[in-house]
Amino acid sequence: MYHDLIVRIKNAERAEKRSVRAPYSHADFSIAKILTDAGYLKQIKKKTIEKRNYIDIELFAKERPHAIRGVKFVSAPGRHVYAGYRDLKPVRQGYGLGILSTSHGIMTNVEARKQRVGGEYLFEIW
Repeated sequence: MYHDLIVRIKNAERAEKRSVRAPYSHADFSIAKILTDAGYLKQIKKKTIEKRNYIDIELFAKERPHAIRGVKFVSAPGRHVYAGYRDLKPVRQGYGLGILSTSHGIMTNVEARKQRVGGEYLFEIW
C-alpha cells in the first residue's frame, strides 16, 4: 500500500530521478496529493496505460535535491498504531509532517488536530 509508494519516492529522489511511477490506489493518490500540497513533490498525475492505472510523480530533481530528508513508518501491516487528536505532536519541531488515516480520510497531523479527529498514524516525513 503506502509503504511501496513512499519507498519508491525516496529511492527515486536519492538517485536524482526526475519522475517515478507507482501503481494507483485511492489511498496512495491521497497521500501523494498531501505530499504535493506540502511541497515534498512537484506534481502528480493519474495515468492509464494498457488498462492499468498509475500515479506519475514528478520530483524536485535539480531545483531542490533531497526535498525528503527522512521517513519513519509508525504503523506497519502487522502493527497498527492509533492516536487521538490530543496525542498528535509536531514532527521535528514543526518541520515535518505526520500522515494519518482517519474516518474523514487521509490527512496530516495538523489537519487532524484542527478537526479534532484521531486515527491510524501511518508515517512521519521530514
